[in-house]
Amino acid sequence: MSEPVLDRRTVLRAALGTGLTAAAGLPALAAPASAAAQSAAPAGFPSYAYLGRSLNTAALRYNPTGELIFPCVRGTYDRMSGARGRYYLYYAPHDAPGGICLAYGDSLAGPFTEYPANPIIGATWAGHYKVSHVSSPHVLWHAASRTWYMYFHGENSTTRLATSADGITFTYHGVVLSTSMVPGISESSYARVFDHSIAALGSRYAMVYMGNQGGSRKIFWGWSADARTWQFDPQPLVSPAGDGLTDLSGPHLLRRNNTTYVVYHGNSGKMYLTEVGDSFDREVHLGVFHTPLTGAPDSRRSAAPTFGTDRGVAYMFYEAGQRGSSVIAVARATS
Repeated sequence: MSEPVLDRRTVLRAALGTGLTAAAGLPALAAPASAAAQSAAPAGFPSYAYLGRSLNTAALRYNPTGELIFPCVRGTYDRMSGARGRYYLYYAPHDAPGGICLAYGDSLAGPFTEYPANPIIGATWAGHYKVSHVSSPHVLWHAASRTWYMYFHGENSTTRLATSADGITFTYHGVVLSTSMVPGISESSYARVFDHSIAALGSRYAMVYMGNQGGSRKIFWGWSADARTWQFDPQPLVSPAGDGLTDLSGPHLLRRNNTTYVVYHGNSGKMYLTEVGDSFDREVHLGVFHTPLTGAPDSRRSAAPTFGTDRGVAYMFYEAGQRGSSVIAVARATS
């Protein structure tokens, strides 16, 4: 059950006035993907070059709707034994019935092999829920318990949590976010959770997610000491007006230059970057983070980025293409 909502600006102003600061554990990774020359990314982020699709969608055993969204890639090699590959790639269709899926490989450049018993989490979980679809998987390695925490939505108003020792077989935990927990929003989905401490709030983890407020989709956030029980700010963390847009989605936290940013998808089809600071008390819009390719696979739309490093090389996975036909693409750092 969620704690009561608090206004982050009120809390943080009071706390920061006493000199408290944040300590973050986010990867210093990010950059726009491109197949051609492109203007420098905001805040000095490096450039990435498009490599290809992570999955052969035509060959997938489980692909009920012909569209894949919201990749999340995690390294297994330093966290558990007996994994099917050095890296696990989670993804899902969005349209009903959805289904949380897994692929695995030994390099972030690919190839990735589909797990033969997908989906690993479906739209019905006996004794717990029955919904039209589940989607948007995000996995956190919970180091304190050496457990994988899977966050996913279904329906769009509800974010759920399941846990696993092996990243494949999950135990249902429950609802961690719903529209009933945050006044004034009608959607709460596409959540990602990160190790990110804010001393002023006594928190160890931060969640960023998409919320629909008054018909406009914005980026909201919450904080937690244990990644299970959450408090949520009712005010948006990032609003679309700062980018000249109407809707935002698919946020991801990044840390660079001794501060914290959110990268996210805008309704223009591009990705954007906003500095929020280590204490999430800023909203400094920095402009376009990534301009999608006009041709395949982006077709003028890129979204839901996730990042990883393989033997010192940084990669970005993202959702490429127009909704209804999107695929999972990967790009590699060139600088």
